[in-house]
Amino acid sequence: MKQGFDDIMAKVKECGRKTVAVSVAQDSAVLEAVKEAKERGIADAILVGDEAKIREVADSIGMDLTGYEIIDEPDMIAASLKAVKLAHEIDPENQVGCMMAAGDYYPYCCMPEDVWEAKMQDRANLMFIDVQARGYYPNYAKKLFERMGLELSLSDADEAVMRENTVDFIAFSYYSSRCVTTREDVKETTGNAFKGTKNPYLKASEWGWQIDALGLRITMNSLFDRYQKPLFVVENGLGAKDTLVDDGNGAFTVADDYRIEYLRAHIEAMKAAVEEDGVELWGYTPWGCIDLVSASTGEMSKRYGFIYVDRDDEGHGSMARYRKKSFEWYRRVIASNGEVLD
Repeated sequence: MKQGFDDIMAKVKECGRKTVAVSVAQDSAVLEAVKEAKERGIADAILVGDEAKIREVADSIGMDLTGYEIIDEPDMIAASLKAVKLAHEIDPENQVGCMMAAGDYYPYCCMPEDVWEAKMQDRANLMFIDVQARGYYPNYAKKLFERMGLELSLSDADEAVMRENTVDFIAFSYYSSRCVTTREDVKETTGNAFKGTKNPYLKASEWGWQIDALGLRITMNSLFDRYQKPLFVVENGLGAKDTLVDDGNGAFTVADDYRIEYLRAHIEAMKAAVEEDGVELWGYTPWGCIDLVSASTGEMSKRYGFIYVDRDDEGHGSMARYRKKSFEWYRRVIASNGEVLD
């Protein structure tokens, strides 16, 4: 896996773009990536965000910020806009995106109150992407702030910056659709991503996440219709309990046909959105290539990878790696650019 990362970094070097602008830079994972890029001589970074928080997080991971340019901007929307502006000034051909956890909300039934609740939940999820992609705060957001007693203080210059520095594409994660109702007699999901109503028409993972491949196509169409900007699926996968078995050749593997089935169905839905609906899609990356501790539950047993890691929820294990059945399957998917899915 390391060699693959090195290959990617080599391509970045070939582009000759030595400086990048990074928004929301007070995130530890983002700073870790920036630190490694600098140490490898790949690129320097201009950090945009709340400077006090950036320094606090950098201290917590032992990162020396000497030599980094930091633009202090506590407002994350403003930080994003400034990062986009910087990236385009550095190289007009740079393509800058934003990231969201996507998944359309379905009304539990056709009761108008449920339809309205689904619309409200979609708006809540899309509000800040609306600003980053469209370049202004939508009226529904302004009315919400008004009800909350908040006042947007935007000058003409601020509004010009918003209009002129929208993102070039929308990156998003998709694991499942969501379902909501205003009724109190309907069962909720046990999933831990987004609390909602159990959709009676969908199967669910062992952690209660509802499995909805068609929902990816629906979500892609909703986003593309709304923003008319290219999309990039950057997370999609199935968390499941995997069991090591003898592969018949003196080694071990995981017969994770359930993961292959999940990914195949979602890739097929994604292709339909592109080929039949005209959605512009720049790429797809699953979550993830190797087992790691699940961010949502803190469990190692909730596995997503194509590579099994011998480690349990208590931290015990050899850390040995084993290729799952899905490893070779996804290798063929990559080699064929999604044409070979069997």
